[in-house]
Amino acid sequence: MSDTQTHPQTVLVTGASSGIGKAIATALHEAGFRVFGTSRSPDKHRDLPFEMLALDVQDDDSVAACLEDLMARTGRLDVLVNNAGFGLYGAVEETSMDEAKAQMETNFFGVVRTVRAALPIMREQQRGKIINISSLAGLVGVPHHAFYAASKFAVEGFTESLVLELEPFNISVTLVEVGYVDTPFADHISRPEEPLAVYDQDRETVIESAVASIRKGHDPAKLGRAVVEVARADKPGLRKRVGADMVFISTLKRVAPYSVFKLGLRRNYGL
Repeated sequence: MSDTQTHPQTVLVTGASSGIGKAIATALHEAGFRVFGTSRSPDKHRDLPFEMLALDVQDDDSVAACLEDLMARTGRLDVLVNNAGFGLYGAVEETSMDEAKAQMETNFFGVVRTVRAALPIMREQQRGKIINISSLAGLVGVPHHAFYAASKFAVEGFTESLVLELEPFNISVTLVEVGYVDTPFADHISRPEEPLAVYDQDRETVIESAVASIRKGHDPAKLGRAVVEVARADKPGLRKRVGADMVFISTLKRVAPYSVFKLGLRRNYGL
């Protein structure tokens, strides 16, 4: 009997203290995986049903220490779920370079760091799954959300390349793409520190529309179940799209002329 049959598979979920990450980690825990969530302040979240480790995805040393801690506890890593991220709303002109870089450091380079740290472990095991959480913003450039979209577009391209590189090592890589999800994400939206008045009306209109969509979004448990399906699959595909909105928008963008698609976007965001 193989080691994976006699012991629960070990999963690391980044950004698991609340919202989507918490829902994913909880679903995996309830499905029988041994789950480790991460947070920059894990001691504040000891009430969660899964174990928590310290991790700052913007810091190389923190990522290395987290994986070292995990291996000391379990000796294995079967599934890595990259979820950590935040949303920055603001026009390109009013967003500073430091703010733009911070968005990319967390949402994109954070994924790169954890993947790079996990790969030697998974290659040695000759097995593993990497699941990168993406969104509508990974397929559609949303107004006043350019750097968040850029970070998610980057994750999409990164993942497509990674799939091809890791096939020889029996390591799968999957994008789980989701539309709006009802989580506290809306309560933690970041804005530029030095906004320009000329963009105030459109920026706030877009944010108001996005918050309303989040409030009416999917139950995060639905996303959790989708991640469990990928984690259990023998051969998960490149993409798993969650929610009718995600499927509809991706299809519409593919078949509609951009002039029509753009008009729909502007109307959707009240512009």
